Amino acid sequence: MLSNLTSERPLEELEDQVRSVPTLTPALVGDVVAQACTRLPTMKKAGQSPGIDRLIEAEAWCDVALALLTVELPSWQIRRLVCDDGKWFCSLTQAPNLPLGLDDTADGHHQSLPLAILDAFIEARKRALPPTSVSVVSKAGIDSACTMSCDNFA
Repeated sequence: MLSNLTSERPLEELEDQVRSVPTLTPALVGDVVAQACTRLPTMKKAGQSPGIDRLIEAEAWCDVALALLTVELPSWQIRRLVCDDGKWFCSLTQAPNLPLGLDDTADGHHQSLPLAILDAFIEARKRALPPTSVSVVSKAGIDSACTMSCDNFA
């Protein structure tokens, strides 16, 4: 298990794992916490656990998924939660007041409601990752004799 979010690859593997299992288990929740959560482990170390462990013990899977979303991605919220032909579709948003066609939602789907929420949660977490590539601007071609001040002293 990875404990940091250094790349998007572990999240893609976790997303595949969430989509392939039929039901949520404590082990899978542990994987989600280890690979996709940054705030929860810190809160637990500080003794400020939001009660997620009790929800896991009670196997209250929908509540676990919603609690992870609330703790880890507080700027995201559920925009749409629909069951169609036995499959759950979950859309998360950061801009709930935008029309649906203009909103950039993080979407998940699964036959199990809590897994559909976790699928969307992982998609939103991938979007929250810092970019992995750094753009470098080359100074080639700049002549030092042509340097000028652009300060505005007016």
